Amino acid sequence: MNLILLGPPGAGKGTQAQHLVETRGMIQLSTGDMLRAAKDSGSEMGRIVADVMARGDLVTDEIVIGLIREKLQGDKAGGFIFDGFPRTLAQADALADLLEEQGEVLDAVIELRVDDETLIRRIVNRAEEAAAAGHPVRADDNEGAVRHRLTEYYRKTAPLIGYYHAKGQLVAVDGLGEIEDVKAAIAAVLDK
Repeated sequence: MNLILLGPPGAGKGTQAQHLVETRGMIQLSTGDMLRAAKDSGSEMGRIVADVMARGDLVTDEIVIGLIREKLQGDKAGGFIFDGFPRTLAQADALADLLEEQGEVLDAVIELRVDDETLIRRIVNRAEEAAAAGHPVRADDNEGAVRHRLTEYYRKTAPLIGYYHAKGQLVAVDGLGEIEDVKAAIAAVLDK
């Protein structure tokens, strides 16, 4: 089973992906994690990634697709969860081509649907509670930064919702429910 988790920052994609890794043996392909691992690997691809990141440039789609290609050729376990990729329509097309090339299919795209104002309050309140308890807090977990991240998501990534809907692959799940309820809703989609 291969799936994409879509949703704005703070919608719970990472939490749900980790649950699927633990319960279904899936492999989470987080582009950020893959880039950091490649940079530290010493491989040819890793040297390219390290050089690009050292210059402060954005890693190209071709590099990210190359990293995903490497992962798809390895242990397939219970399938793959694409978390944080694709982010654009061009990346979605590149991923579709790669999956076809590898003889893989995309089984589902799960959108963790949220209400923006509720999401903003949840992130900001969680950050304030963590700070009051002396725990580390992300510097961008304040209202202004969260609104900016949401704007970037809607500008760049939200078009994927229509893209995958048109392909008949999109299923929306309430991302603001209790964690266990969201887990159950995703399981219902995957167990159809």
